[in-house]
Amino acid sequence: MVAAKQTTLRKRIVLSGAGVHSNAPASLVIHPADPNSGISFLRTGLPGGRERRIQARFAHVSTTELCTVLGGAEESVSTVEHLMAAFSGLGVDNATVEVDGPELPIMDGSAADFVAAIDEAGLVQLSAPRRFIKVLKTVRIESGRGFAELRPADRGFRLEVEIDFATGVIGRQKKILDLDPASFRRELSRARTFGFLRDVERLWKAGFALGASLDNTVALDEDRVLNPGGLRYPDEFVRHKTLDAVGDLALAGGPLIGCYRSYCGGHKMNVAVLAALFADRSNYQIVEPQPRREASRADLGFALRPVYAPDHS
Repeated sequence: MVAAKQTTLRKRIVLSGAGVHSNAPASLVIHPADPNSGISFLRTGLPGGRERRIQARFAHVSTTELCTVLGGAEESVSTVEHLMAAFSGLGVDNATVEVDGPELPIMDGSAADFVAAIDEAGLVQLSAPRRFIKVLKTVRIESGRGFAELRPADRGFRLEVEIDFATGVIGRQKKILDLDPASFRRELSRARTFGFLRDVERLWKAGFALGASLDNTVALDEDRVLNPGGLRYPDEFVRHKTLDAVGDLALAGGPLIGCYRSYCGGHKMNVAVLAALFADRSNYQIVEPQPRREASRADLGFALRPVYAPDHS
């Protein structure tokens, strides 16, 4: 918790590209937004000139196969996780993302371009206090050999993400990170999505990875990385999975105070653990940082005050 006030962008951002799965072109205009409005996606370009606004909340997730999709049928927006990770990692509380296609552009397969655009635009503090979602009880989701859980913590948000692939180039990797803007930029923002050549034909037939290339994906041929530049980090694979988790967990609707642990997880379990958290009001509490006269610098000058928990549906 490094700020007591909510933030938004200082000016709008314009980006464009193609979706990694649909290969459809898309233009983004990310607008500043009012306090307490959160992150929302404004889907334009619908039949008949219609538009649809979709709040970036876990309850609006319709699909989690290979990416996270908000909305349903023809009015959806897919692959939102990298932009959501950039918002969460840099502390952007309020923004409206106007997108004219069905999928956000993949850019280079990481959150780096979104981070650069947000940094160029700058952030402005708003008058409303930032509200945190404090985990009070451990909630856990299991699927096969994998699991995901949220546990209580006194302060901050820690991620402990572990993956285990039966291929030597990945193997078993673990990333532990205390999330803040500096650690997000340094440790996660440039980690790219990855995939195996052996899966390409199957994915194409299912309508996925139509826009994937060496420009936006780490491509693996068994135990070889095919990208000419190699990896950006020795453990880029688990870092990208951690990046995805930051983006998916941002669909809580506010910054979390707690610890997230996962083993062989993914989009589906990331979203499912949020649903488990909010299924019971005793699992969490909405709190606001309050000035504390006797606080030391190490405490950042804030205490936590409970407030009424908003509707997360």
